[in-house]
Amino acid sequence: MTPVHNGGMAQWTFLTNHAHVLLCVAENPNVRLREVANLVGITERAAQRIVSELEEAGYLERERDGRRNVYRLKPEMPLRHPLDRDHRIGELLATFANSR
Repeated sequence: MTPVHNGGMAQWTFLTNHAHVLLCVAENPNVRLREVANLVGITERAAQRIVSELEEAGYLERERDGRRNVYRLKPEMPLRHPLDRDHRIGELLATFANSR
């Protein structure tokens, strides 16, 4: 995953930062938040906030393994927008995993 930048300014994308963080974690459950932040093009603090929000909402679990976090996604969780509630995050992750 490569950050989307154009001369120092991020371009708009179809996916939110929350979706990008989920994709990073799905690709590497042992990823460091510093790396997630770099890939998504956000601050490390923003990446921490997003992971906390995703964890609080039940979309992922965080476990400690020594000094590192290991993330486990819950693919059965529904997307949050009312138009998308019939779809699960696993569908989103599968779609993007297949396109790489």
